[in-house]
Amino acid sequence: MPNSPVPSALPVGRSLVYLVVAGVAWGTAGAAGSLVFRNSDMGPLALSFWRCAGGLLLLLAVPALRALRRGRRSRTAAPAAEPRRILLVRVVGTGLGLAVFQTAYFAAVESTGLAVGTVVTLGAGPVLIAAGARVTMGERLGLGGLAAVVGALAGLTVLVLGGGGAEVRPAGVGYAVLSAAGFASLTLLTRWLGSRGGGAGSLTTTAWSFGVGAVAVLPFALFEGLLPHTEDVVRLLLLLLYVAAIPTALAYALYFAGAAVVRAATVSVIMLLEPVSAALLAVTLLGEELTATTVLGTVLLLAAVTGLAFAEARTAAERRRAAAPAAA
Repeated sequence: MPNSPVPSALPVGRSLVYLVVAGVAWGTAGAAGSLVFRNSDMGPLALSFWRCAGGLLLLLAVPALRALRRGRRSRTAAPAAEPRRILLVRVVGTGLGLAVFQTAYFAAVESTGLAVGTVVTLGAGPVLIAAGARVTMGERLGLGGLAAVVGALAGLTVLVLGGGGAEVRPAGVGYAVLSAAGFASLTLLTRWLGSRGGGAGSLTTTAWSFGVGAVAVLPFALFEGLLPHTEDVVRLLLLLLYVAAIPTALAYALYFAGAAVVRAATVSVIMLLEPVSAALLAVTLLGEELTATTVLGTVLLLAAVTGLAFAEARTAAERRRAAAPAAA
């Protein structure tokens, strides 16, 4: 998920709770998507559209309701004070990245299952971010980062070659890597804007990014079939409402509030709850089987992400120590 926190005065303890809840909530998005696919003929493009559209409405409704309750205009209704060009790049770029990220993720879940699709997406994402930052911004990987990239590639190899055709489908893994690329583009865009003096994205700009994502996906969703056929309309509507409300509007709001306080490396580690919760739901709720090779590939990917997080923490600590004498 994109790392675009907004200023916050929350205590660290509450921020950690927010991040834990957000990570677990994001892990349920794939399970809800799997249930949508099982209970209707809706495809991943249509599901991505309804998630973006629902997220837009719900995220915009929060500051509006706060304003009505307080009897005044919400101060968060307007975007952060950024130059219009940077704000436009942020909203459009984030929206297109969200469209790719979410649509390809649901396609991966539909193709290769919830557990594998989630682990590959979230395991490959930080690796692509590290590689992209090296190419586009000259950020050094270091030995720890390089080892993490090698470990992640090894995990992907084990999943693709050792999972067996019934558990791991190469097409689904390809969708997951595409989803990870969309996720990486969001983070790299945020870093690039920050390096050019752009402010942090607000909840309102995130909402409009969902609007851009919905518009980008809509033509393809119409071709796929925007309105699905199902024998249980009420259940399908409840599932769609859940996807828009819990792992989208609520999770993003909690994530932005918590990430504004907690270090980025700590956030990365906490977000490992997402693939873990997704894997648990895949086994307990959806009846998916985890083979030994799937577990091994999962462990390698999660270890790689953890290694990247600790490498980032060490790098940040070294920079602080180097800057301390200069400040003195």
